[in-house]
Amino acid sequence: MIVSFAPYRLCNNRLNLRNNKLKVLTMQKITPCLWFDGRVDEALELYKSLFKNFKVHKILRNTEASPGETGSILTATFEIFEQEFMILNGGPQFKHTEAISFTIHCDNQEEVDHYWYGLTANGGQESDCGWLKDPFGISWQVTPTILPEMFIDKDAKKANNVMTAMMEMQRLDIAELKEAYDR
Repeated sequence: MIVSFAPYRLCNNRLNLRNNKLKVLTMQKITPCLWFDGRVDEALELYKSLFKNFKVHKILRNTEASPGETGSILTATFEIFEQEFMILNGGPQFKHTEAISFTIHCDNQEEVDHYWYGLTANGGQESDCGWLKDPFGISWQVTPTILPEMFIDKDAKKANNVMTAMMEMQRLDIAELKEAYDR
């Protein structure tokens, strides 16, 4: 099969060829850009080790004319669960804050634990209610998919019990949340 596309039609799309099938992936309209002060290579390696579908799309390296060390990463675009991100190695001017976080929706406790312990290892920080910071200061929420359903239950007592239990946790424990829900 021959597929032909006019070049101007590809400017907002990426092509993906898997199993001899052509798939056109529409470029996201908005891509979060994460400002880093060094350690970009480490961040990419950590995310690659944790997210099984992690893909790096493009790496732009500093040249002699760039402000950073020649050859080091200036920007990298990557994908986690079909969500594109960009890392900018911009220097110490800006810091990360909890005002922006990324939520990982987990189907079971094994997933919660995988992301929780993987993101808090080597300098990450645990926080309350399923929140954490990875070793680079990026805030994440590691959340069981069952949690929102518990919160919107018509029985206000059940929802309140779950909220009370969650407020006492750092890493969310699905069994404990279910136990609170069933009280």
